[in-house]
Amino acid sequence: MEEQVGAGIGIAIALLIWAVFGAVIGFIASKIVKGTGLGLGMDIVLGIVGAVVGGWLFQALGISIGTEAISHFIAAIIGAVVVLLVIKLIRKA
Repeated sequence: MEEQVGAGIGIAIALLIWAVFGAVIGFIASKIVKGTGLGLGMDIVLGIVGAVVGGWLFQALGISIGTEAISHFIAAIIGAVVVLLVIKLIRKA
């Protein structure tokens, strides 16, 4: 039983870290592209999606971003900016 409680707390902490990371990344990317934030919920979603897109994009292009946290942070911001730019292009069409 104690292992299940420990695992549950670990999952909750991981989700909290993802949410905070996503909010920061999403906010920075939305400031770069639009000049304003999108709101906490959308910033979190944008940051998480941007991290996935950035990681995929760098891997697809053969760019090694290293293992340091700051390099992943930068890749996530770039990915989130790309997502926002694609959304802008789709809305204009």
